[in-house]
Amino acid sequence: MKPHIAVLGSLNMDLVIRSPRIPQPGETIIGGDFQTIPGGKGANQAVAAARLGADVSLIGRLGDDSFADVLLDNLVASHVDALHITRDQQAATGVALIVVDDQGENSIVVASGANMQVSEQDVNAAEGVIAGADVLVLQLEVPIPAVYRAAQIAAEHGVPVILNPAPARELPGQLFPLVDVLIPNETESALLSGRDTGNAEELKKAAKILLSRGVGSVVLTLGKRGALLTNQDYDGFDVPAFKIDPVDSTAAGDAFVAGLAVHLAGGNPLLDSIRWGNATGALAAMRFGAQTSAPSRAEVEQLIGGMKPDKIIGKDL
Repeated sequence: MKPHIAVLGSLNMDLVIRSPRIPQPGETIIGGDFQTIPGGKGANQAVAAARLGADVSLIGRLGDDSFADVLLDNLVASHVDALHITRDQQAATGVALIVVDDQGENSIVVASGANMQVSEQDVNAAEGVIAGADVLVLQLEVPIPAVYRAAQIAAEHGVPVILNPAPARELPGQLFPLVDVLIPNETESALLSGRDTGNAEELKKAAKILLSRGVGSVVLTLGKRGALLTNQDYDGFDVPAFKIDPVDSTAAGDAFVAGLAVHLAGGNPLLDSIRWGNATGALAAMRFGAQTSAPSRAEVEQLIGGMKPDKIIGKDL
């Protein structure tokens, strides 16, 4: 039986330019290709989870414009349930301006639009979807009250909550005890814990601070260095990354979250699920774009099974 993942989050149209490097303030650079690609952290994670074989429902908001039409069509084509996507008559669909350099690194500015109109009422209307899920996935590109309400509903129905606290911002203290797995990067963990995360010991201390606030487990993502797991059983346990030649890191973090969520929702241990997240994120970083980069379940299984990444993806992609 397929795991069911509920996702509350953002939907954006990504406006992406390839560039030799990220420009400095005040600098103009002649870039390369320009593309419009479906994105938004919530939609990225939903599509990636669906590609891994999960049944996925996405809760969010779009404007009433041409970008919204494209994003909805893409969700349907990706086999994501979009019944709880509201069309907002007053706000435009979210847009992200993204520059990707030759090393696969990126710079992103988001105009949130309709994403910031997601309400507690929207979440309440989707209570049945959340209650029936194996895992609820949350991020922070929609308003905090909606995120908190979704976590409350999940807790009331015994549904595990995964929170990817991105983009980094302060969170209400009452949210932490509702989170089973917190997945921050170094920047986000520093902001949430109030500690510098410049070395391994500081990372462990930051994770312990977050545990002390009631979080079940902290999975700290470190990019090409993998991830660290901290909970009652593991004290900063290192889960190494897969070695790859990255093309575009735009949605690698979202793919990591999706891979972890799908494997965990299938009844697997968290440590194994982190390895699945690492594999999913690595393969996503080897393709260009956000949702277009999400790997299939077969590809992830091949990487975990020992196949070389370039044999799975293909050097021409």
